[in-house]
Amino acid sequence: MSRQRDDRAVLSPLPPVDRVQQVTAALADYIKGSNLVPGDRLPAERELMMALAVGRSTIREVIRHFQALGVVEARKGSGTYLLKPISGTTIHMPLSLDTTHLRDVLLKTLEVRRGIEAEAGMVAARMRSAEDLKDIETKLNEMERVHLSKGTSGPEDLQFHLAIYDATHNPLFRQLLEQMRDAFERFWDKPFDRPDFARRSFPFHRTLFNAIADQDPEAARAETLKILDIVEQDIKEMSQ
Repeated sequence: MSRQRDDRAVLSPLPPVDRVQQVTAALADYIKGSNLVPGDRLPAERELMMALAVGRSTIREVIRHFQALGVVEARKGSGTYLLKPISGTTIHMPLSLDTTHLRDVLLKTLEVRRGIEAEAGMVAARMRSAEDLKDIETKLNEMERVHLSKGTSGPEDLQFHLAIYDATHNPLFRQLLEQMRDAFERFWDKPFDRPDFARRSFPFHRTLFNAIADQDPEAARAETLKILDIVEQDIKEMSQ
């Protein structure tokens, strides 16, 4: 159920310059100023039109922009709802890629992940706290438990890597991985309909944890690359 908006925040008419850009910024500021949280409903289309003195097409273009970024969701017959907290100062980086060929999509995203995840492992090894390490190990233990009982550990694997990203104390690492996973979820969930995808990388998650525990950035980088090398091998072998 949606919470009541904070009516102290107001929307004011805009001067005739770049309407879409201005409405985007104004709506983001309104969301922040009204303390809206994920699950809350945004003002109705007509309400936004009247408050900002712009046309329906402008409002719809802005909403489509926010939808493409994955921060709002339009529900038919119900309204538009916030999915992620945003403000006028939030940096948004939409991801797009031609998804005609699954193999190419996976390899291209892997190229980017290799750079991000290797660096994240190194930073986590340097910056992690005792609490961070405990959280990473908890996620790893759960991943290992599920893997040993089911032979696969998709969501648990992601939680393990997200815990490493959190240990960097740089929120962009986690946001980038989550945005990539969100954008290409249907490809990374079970590539090629193979539940055994990247299963051979399983032992290296423990050695990656050990490197972070030892605060050894180079070892963390090396273990991360071992995991991603196996992922790349599986993409190439399973797509033949």
